[in-house]
Amino acid sequence: MTLSASPTAAARRTVVIYSGGMDSYTVLHRALREGLDVHALSFDYGQRHARELEVAERVCRGLGVPHQVVDIRAIHGLIDNSALTDASRALPEGDYGEENLSATVVPNRNMILLALAIAKAVNIGAGRVDYGAHGGDHVLYPDCRPEFVEAMNAVAGIANFDAVEIHAPFLRATKTQILAEGLAMGLDYADTWTCYRGEALACGRCGSCRERLAAFAANGVDDPIDYAEGVA
Repeated sequence: MTLSASPTAAARRTVVIYSGGMDSYTVLHRALREGLDVHALSFDYGQRHARELEVAERVCRGLGVPHQVVDIRAIHGLIDNSALTDASRALPEGDYGEENLSATVVPNRNMILLALAIAKAVNIGAGRVDYGAHGGDHVLYPDCRPEFVEAMNAVAGIANFDAVEIHAPFLRATKTQILAEGLAMGLDYADTWTCYRGEALACGRCGSCRERLAAFAANGVDDPIDYAEGVA
């Protein structure tokens, strides 16, 4: 979904918020296929699954895409009321749903990350910021819902002398649909990390893993990453 006019010829540059996961991996390649000058931006905010940053770095190096990892761990004490940022809390397992995965909400995460990405976009003369909010997250994460993206897009248009567009191409798509588009592009999802646990193998039990596995099953394709023993 594009919330405003397409970038002009003078602003064919975008900042992609790239976590290393499936959604942002697809968004990154989508922007490259548009012929944009892509700058990838990742964040270390003290997440337990920081392994995703290693994957992001490897992918960008292979693609020759400029990639910056911003260390914002100094704010960890402001956003540590989440199972994703507090290692002492148990990570919930099971399918996505408000009743069992509310513990994985990181306070104000996407507003923080988008604000920093907008700053980078203005700094390098990019007219757009891309991020991978998708329809499957609407039930749980307010900062992945259309109302939030529309409001942030409005703010990004007036916060600086140069307007920046917030581009969330999968805002109303499911994980299954995102994967289908990526597979049609010939993308290799072995180059992604989804699991909320930062272990050697994906756990296959957390909500993120389960949603990923369901998307591959729905597309009739085997997931190329390795899972812990006993996970189908």
